[in-house]
Amino acid sequence: MEEKQPIISITGLEKWYGSKHILKGIDLDIYPGQIIGYIGPNGAGKSTTVKILCGLITDFKGTVTVDGIDLRGDALAVKAKIGYVPENAELYDVLTPLEYLDFVGKLYGMEAPVIRSRAERLLASFGLGEQLNTRMDTFSKGMRQKVLLIAGIIHNPRIIMLDEPLSGLDANAVITVKEMISLLAKEGKTIFYCSHMMDVVEKISDRILLINDGAIVADGTFDSLKHGHGETLEHVFARLTGRAGDSNDAARIISALDEQ
Repeated sequence: MEEKQPIISITGLEKWYGSKHILKGIDLDIYPGQIIGYIGPNGAGKSTTVKILCGLITDFKGTVTVDGIDLRGDALAVKAKIGYVPENAELYDVLTPLEYLDFVGKLYGMEAPVIRSRAERLLASFGLGEQLNTRMDTFSKGMRQKVLLIAGIIHNPRIIMLDEPLSGLDANAVITVKEMISLLAKEGKTIFYCSHMMDVVEKISDRILLINDGAIVADGTFDSLKHGHGETLEHVFARLTGRAGDSNDAARIISALDEQ
């Protein structure tokens, strides 16, 4: 049963980049234990929203409260409660996974023995137990993504922000991450999941938010959103973002290639 008090509360959130109005007045309450699927077209404002919630963008209009803390008043305290896995992030390639996770853990004020124990167990769980002390410049994209995922949860945050977290992962790792998300939510963690992989969002989210042109245009369970909009989340997405009439795009691409 959901708690009555939201863990994230957003009121009148707006963001401009120069003359471009990216977020156009978002009002949103998110509750502990929810798995939020946050979807929208490229440029709709997804990543901007996430970066504001993580305290990475500070010049915005509106109010954001995280676990009772005003983001403007104490961004550092908010960051301590959040685990963030960005879509694209640079690792320190000259470090080993253990060295990198030790660095991240210390940023969160964790004790060295706790960091070591937790890092070793998490790396082993993601199939990297034999690469604890291997420099990461030899790692594949999927291996690097696993280290990023571990870095995002090693301090056991109450809120986890995931931006395309499955990028580069093999099938077994994808299954592990999806099961992990479900278990974390059962423990009361709040998961904010951004992805273009509609089938995954559809399956793991208990609440889906669709942002289009800087505004939330749909908010509900998959079952409630699909009513009248189609049988899959892809159909819902297409209808609510004005793409429903563009089913011939693929045919146009092939036609263009066939031109002499």
